[in-house]
Amino acid sequence: MRWFWVDRFESFIRCQRAVAIKAVTLAEEHLHDHFPGAAVVPNSLVLEGLAQTAGILAADAIDYRRQVVLAKVGKAEFEFDAVPGDVLRFEVAMVEWSEEGSVLTATSTIGDRHHGRAELFFGHILRGSEVPKLFSNEEFKRWLDNLGIYNVAVEADGTRVLRDRVHVPE
Repeated sequence: MRWFWVDRFESFIRCQRAVAIKAVTLAEEHLHDHFPGAAVVPNSLVLEGLAQTAGILAADAIDYRRQVVLAKVGKAEFEFDAVPGDVLRFEVAMVEWSEEGSVLTATSTIGDRHHGRAELFFGHILRGSEVPKLFSNEEFKRWLDNLGIYNVAVEADGTRVLRDRVHVPE
């Protein structure tokens, strides 16, 4: 099962920053197990949403030439639990990046309340027989399209990022 912890993107500036949204609903299966009778989102899943947002920003920065894998969480702190009805806002910022790896900072907010922060390190791995392919080029573009990234993605100079200009190597 693939779990996506991003419902849509609010903003996306290539190589700089991205903001994504995740609405927490009682329909999510994991909430019935954690904790029975007192549904909360495990902070590990909030961290997953931050990492997915950051990973897309990192992969885009290197034009999807390598597979981006979360290598390390340098630090993560959460102030309270997210519960059904909350809308998590994930904001990530690129600290540094190269062909081999990247470092990003990430914060989550719920409404006007600061919820959490993390420092994320990604490895950028060459595709090959040892690295399983997660998505086809078109499947990945459709997923990004469904998240609304092409509605908000811009270059650093403010020009729009168009879907047909994004190439994910096969």
